[in-house]
Amino acid sequence: MEKRAFLAVILSIAVFYAFSLFMGPDNKPAGPVTNQKAATPALQAPATPPPALPPTPSVPAITGPQKDATVDTPLFTAVFSSRGGSLKSLTLKNYHDKNSAAAPLVVLGTDSDPSISNFSTRAAGFALADSAGFTADRELLKIDAAGKGQLAFSHVSPHGYTVQKVYSFTADSYGITLETRLFNNTAAPLVGTFQQVLTFPVEPKTKDSRYESFGPYLFADNALQVDKAKDVASATKKYEKGVQWAAFADKYFMSAILAEKGSIASVELKKNAAGFLESVVSSPQLTVNPGAAAVVQHRLFVGPKDIDILKAQGNALEQALDLGWFTAIAKPMLYTLKYFYGLVGNYGLAIIIITIILKLIFFPLTHKSYKSMKDMQKIQPEMNKIREKYKNDRDAMNKAVMELYRDHKVNPLGGCLPMVVQIPVFFALYKALMFSIELRHAPFFLWITDLSDKDPYYVTPIIMGATMFIQQKMTPSQMDPMQQKIMLMLPVVFTFMFLSFPSGLVLYWLINNVLTIGQQMYINKLVKD
Repeated sequence: MEKRAFLAVILSIAVFYAFSLFMGPDNKPAGPVTNQKAATPALQAPATPPPALPPTPSVPAITGPQKDATVDTPLFTAVFSSRGGSLKSLTLKNYHDKNSAAAPLVVLGTDSDPSISNFSTRAAGFALADSAGFTADRELLKIDAAGKGQLAFSHVSPHGYTVQKVYSFTADSYGITLETRLFNNTAAPLVGTFQQVLTFPVEPKTKDSRYESFGPYLFADNALQVDKAKDVASATKKYEKGVQWAAFADKYFMSAILAEKGSIASVELKKNAAGFLESVVSSPQLTVNPGAAAVVQHRLFVGPKDIDILKAQGNALEQALDLGWFTAIAKPMLYTLKYFYGLVGNYGLAIIIITIILKLIFFPLTHKSYKSMKDMQKIQPEMNKIREKYKNDRDAMNKAVMELYRDHKVNPLGGCLPMVVQIPVFFALYKALMFSIELRHAPFFLWITDLSDKDPYYVTPIIMGATMFIQQKMTPSQMDPMQQKIMLMLPVVFTFMFLSFPSGLVLYWLINNVLTIGQQMYINKLVKD
């Protein structure tokens, strides 16, 4: 049993290390698209194929200088391009690239394909290229606190139809409403789909902690779909069932397009000719009769992966905060962390409060665990005698050992099971602290100015290692001397592992160790040798 316990601890450490290595730095029914003044419903295919448009050259790309339009809100400054009526860049006013008030603000969208900015619009079935030229109704839209506003782009096709894109903004939201309108001024029905395009690099240019995780995310068929960038680059993927949103995201920020009244029929992920990842979001098929118009509505989100902000967007966008296998535990912990931050105004203190609460919750289990180990330590001399006496008869030895456990009312698993129960909680908290934008650039005290980054002077990891060593020495053991020496090396291993971990996670582990030492001292007084 001692060897099994020893192997279990070693395996747990290996699992933890592998987890930190690979997992760190686990529908609404489709509704109709609105169709204005159309004799044929927007999603209904015509009984007979409509006549093709007269052959004309495809829509020309913009050859002259692009004309930008700027939208300024209290939360961001967005720059839109006349090429495709697309979003060229969006600067977040409340987030900096580095942990300094003087550092540049975070700018999203600049790493997309230069020839296809985000939310460029193309069409399948009628001639509209994502490089088509649009004309904005203004060059600057400024939205003050509590205000609203719209920016409209128009494209007149040489085929005789008009496409209009209307972006709607509110002062207090990162969400943007997009209406894509098709006006059919031709003599024939138009049949096709609108496609909104997002692009993202296969490999980010900068090696920053922000890109510890990145790539395409979707919520389809009532589940989060996460594809690795390299997998999409090598093989096209398509989602067609119950798509609620599609996005490209990194660890802290994302750009997403959300369905509105079933406006997303499919999403195709692929690598384009320029070498960028491309997400093509297609609407249901439109049928627009001569003199009629159709509208496809989406909601856009370009901003931080703050769980409250994401949840406010609807469509289960908060699922983009992927916290791994133990999400069901991690998200309540994240909400609890934010709650205590609201009370004390410091995320480091909030982590300490959560650590104390968890220790109190698990106190009965850990108390039982340490008491069981202490009891096992007491009967160790008798165990050794039994092993020596029945060393050549394993069945007799096992029978004698079980009788010894029964006589002394000792459970050999009592010291292991309580610790196993706590493993999911630790991993959940690990993910919540590791991938929470709330801890990004959040200070604690003195030299720890960013709880999402490592301790710059390695003070807390070293203290954590020392407390782990003390805890190890105080823990009752039934292992042989060699195994005990190996176990005493674990604090050194953990110290080196935690040197590069976020200081918020190290703080949790350190406080947990200190509380465990106090608990062990208390138990040692209760359970006399």
